[in-house]
Amino acid sequence: MNTYDLVASLPLAIDSYDLGGLQQDVSSGFTRRTTLVSLHGGGETGIGEDVTYDADEHEAQQRRGAVHDLAGTHTVDSFSELVGSLDLFPDGEPAADAWRNYRRWAFESAALDLALRQAGRSLGDALGIEPQPVTFVVSLRLGDPPSPERLLNVLTGYPGSRFKVDPTPDWDAPLVAQLAGLGAVDTLDLKGAYHGTIVDNPGDADLYRLVAEAFPQAWIEDPDLSTPATQGALADHHDRITWDAIIHSVEDVQALPFPPKGLNIKPSRFGSIRALLDAYDYCREHGVTMYGGGQFELGTGRGQIQYLASLFHPGSPNDVAPGGYNEPVPPPGLPASPLPLSPSKTGFRWGSNRCSL
Repeated sequence: MNTYDLVASLPLAIDSYDLGGLQQDVSSGFTRRTTLVSLHGGGETGIGEDVTYDADEHEAQQRRGAVHDLAGTHTVDSFSELVGSLDLFPDGEPAADAWRNYRRWAFESAALDLALRQAGRSLGDALGIEPQPVTFVVSLRLGDPPSPERLLNVLTGYPGSRFKVDPTPDWDAPLVAQLAGLGAVDTLDLKGAYHGTIVDNPGDADLYRLVAEAFPQAWIEDPDLSTPATQGALADHHDRITWDAIIHSVEDVQALPFPPKGLNIKPSRFGSIRALLDAYDYCREHGVTMYGGGQFELGTGRGQIQYLASLFHPGSPNDVAPGGYNEPVPPPGLPASPLPLSPSKTGFRWGSNRCSL
């Protein structure tokens, strides 16, 4: 039996749904907006979070309100088929195809939450997996011009923190040496697989060689290997190369230029519960190290990626830090890694708050 089969037949009764908005200023210098999808039925509510990267799209969706007919009796699987048949962007094509998966994930994760709550079961119970404390890294960019200040701010308040950093072409050897000297970087996110986004980072062989050699134990995520120069720069580091932006399905993993040793599994990229759980199964069967990733979730969605990390890859450098670490200067009182266990007694939520950071 594959993992999806354990939840696919869960019954699901929906009476109505509604949408709500969240927003927060984050350390990357922009205001993040997301939409909460709340499905109601049988005296319970299931919540998911749409992480589409466009404030106007969120405003338009919230203004339209509950325009889809979701009421009725379903299973998790039949509801997935229903959502997959709907046009979740009725005002026109989204600017990025990936946003369709992000929005679908909001509805499907809400449905899984509701089905589990109606059944009086937790996700861990349904899957037969005991949650474990979650190791996490703090993901950040170093500003313009790049400086270790943000990283040092985190270390001042939370000694022992680990990091995922985004090398850019304006990084120089002294900066890299300073960062490497901290011994706190677990992942280098090169963002070379992004195209048409504000974080595009075209391949740079000199940068790749510099950081690969300076951080010999770090994962190297999303390099641009489209040129002989970048391929050569990382030729000796294939075992550390991981992928994120282009991974939406098992088929995407199978299409990679060489079998990966590790992958960043971001639930919202997969869109459906089936696609995500099939990817977990594939990685486990093929010995691929997994770590979780987030998309600046502001509410329930952040707890959900933490929950999934606790079940499938708790000891990896998961990019699922509590939301306060996204603030320019993290406030006091945040949980340190590893994240203590906090699964809700029923449903697909981490902790008891409906949309805690």
